[in-house]
Amino acid sequence: MRTIAVMNQKGGVGKTTTSVNLSAALAASGKKVLLIDLDPQAHASLHLGLTFEKEFESVYDVLVCNKSLESVRREVAENLWLVPAHLDLASADFELASVLGRELILRDKIADDSMEFDYIIIDCPPSLGVLTLNALAAVEEVFIPLQPHFLALHGLSKLLQTIDLVSRRLNPKLRVSGVVLCMFERTTLSNDVKADVEAFFSQHEDRPQAWRDVRVFNSTIRRNIRLAEAPSYGRSIFQYDPKSNGAEDYLAFAKEVAEM
Repeated sequence: MRTIAVMNQKGGVGKTTTSVNLSAALAASGKKVLLIDLDPQAHASLHLGLTFEKEFESVYDVLVCNKSLESVRREVAENLWLVPAHLDLASADFELASVLGRELILRDKIADDSMEFDYIIIDCPPSLGVLTLNALAAVEEVFIPLQPHFLALHGLSKLLQTIDLVSRRLNPKLRVSGVVLCMFERTTLSNDVKADVEAFFSQHEDRPQAWRDVRVFNSTIRRNIRLAEAPSYGRSIFQYDPKSNGAEDYLAFAKEVAEM
């Protein structure tokens, strides 16, 4: 089983779009995939058609109320299960403040789950609080989506330092597997940023173990209006427009991930 956190402390870089559509692509290939929405905005849950018209149990109940993953997850497509988020998750940092071992709750809940998955993918919030720490303590891999603009590397060092710290103190198996460029355009700027990111990693020969083997994925996710439209219909890109550039790009990305 591979466990992957998709994270970036900067919002609007394609984190949730990548979490949802990578999960959907892997599930469509026959793999059993569990997507955990750990973002209080619950965009991954909304993206897969879950609405807040009725009360439902969510990952909040797993972290705060000691519910099992099995009791809250739901099958949203063939081979694809979702542990949804809820707006209540925004208070989790405060409610877990005095809980001993609060950073390890999700790890233990995954270990207790009787269902076997090929992939567990966690959509992290755009922050470095207790929710993100739970994700980093529970997985072995991190994917970092970046938008190719001149601020792409801004904050990346801090993010890598955080991952290295968690690797050393909480989860020695944690590694940054790769960076995926989203909203990519065939422009000089996009190509320059891609080269800058590759150079950033190649220049750090003494980099920590946690991101020593990081790669910049060959697959890039082109800017595509169909990707932006799909969440409003509660569908992955493969359900919404399987012939779009967005679907083509996420299929290629999922294939590259599966071959790692």
